[in-house]
Amino acid sequence: MANLIVYYSRKGENYWAGGIKNIAKGNTERVAEFVQEAVGGDLFEIETEKTYSASYMECIDDAKAELQADARPELKRYLEDAGLNMDDYDTIFLGYPNWWGTCPMCVFTFLEHYDLAGKRIVPFCTNEGSGMGGSEKHLKKVCPAAKIERGLSITGNQAAQSKDKAQAWARKFA
Repeated sequence: MANLIVYYSRKGENYWAGGIKNIAKGNTERVAEFVQEAVGGDLFEIETEKTYSASYMECIDDAKAELQADARPELKRYLEDAGLNMDDYDTIFLGYPNWWGTCPMCVFTFLEHYDLAGKRIVPFCTNEGSGMGGSEKHLKKVCPAAKIERGLSITGNQAAQSKDKAQAWARKFA
């Protein structure tokens, strides 16, 4: 069985070491690529139908509203739209930024689309100091029949320099 590396990431304005910085590639995307390089497998980006504001502050306000509403934002595509089949994977490396102490709601949209019984989900999260937040606990609620492994937290402003750390961690689950 193969590995699947699924991630949601934000380019553009991001919170960065106490300020706002414009980045060309999202922090979580960088870490996802390091994971794929270490363990192999298919890489899939979660993309929402709705385009979030280019302003980081407006984006996180929208993210907070989605969290409070327990929303499930529509996605542009799923694995099957990319010619991939969830049945082909036993380990899913799942990457996301920590928004308001958990995964962005679109990550839950993606997960709830599939029967993940018996799958192993290995989460990794980028953040600016909030770690994994409650995301591991929330993943267990959304995916009760999957095995949720202990996740990896990477500080976003260190994501580009996290290759060795991310790869050593990922190899433990390969």
